[in-house]
Amino acid sequence: MSDDVPTNETPGPPRAARPHENPRTDPRTRLIDVRSPGEFDAVHIPGSRNVPLDLLRERRDELDRAHDDPVVLVCASGTRAERARALLESAGVHGCDVLPGGITAWEREGGEVNRGRGVWPMERQVRLVAGSLVLTGVLGSLVYRPLRWLAGFVGAGLTFAAISDTCAMARLLSLLPHNRGKTVDPDVALSALRDAEPVKPDA
Repeated sequence: MSDDVPTNETPGPPRAARPHENPRTDPRTRLIDVRSPGEFDAVHIPGSRNVPLDLLRERRDELDRAHDDPVVLVCASGTRAERARALLESAGVHGCDVLPGGITAWEREGGEVNRGRGVWPMERQVRLVAGSLVLTGVLGSLVYRPLRWLAGFVGAGLTFAAISDTCAMARLLSLLPHNRGKTVDPDVALSALRDAEPVKPDA
């Protein structure tokens, strides 16, 4: 399941290094983490910059690339990063790579990470909320039968999410305070992707 909105471009095969290989072998490589600010604050690869996928969608018309540095896109599992790459390709920004398996595979295979406050990955949050709603519907229907439709509604939503490769629940969860993390300056964030000399974020 993904919180991604389909683009007109079909994602091609990822071209990044394998998770156990260091994507920073080339010192010019820019690691762009497209997860929510809260997820990024919880754990990220040292030296990576947070450019949330929602920001890429919102500022799609402003996406360009004034440099030839290698760009590697990162998310939790690789799904959102692939969608970000497809979005960038459709906006004319070509040649970005994706870290296969995302930060989950990177960490599992011994890659270095920085940790902050604990926020679950978005995929895990979606599973928790969806499962809780289904359980509430099933158990609640023993007392109030119409609640059984809650489980059916969630099931229909998950089916649609799988077919369309979108997830409205994840989009809504990303708006909650614990997922928003510290405020991301859009211009500073996008400079990490597009500018020849990226603007450094405030400490």
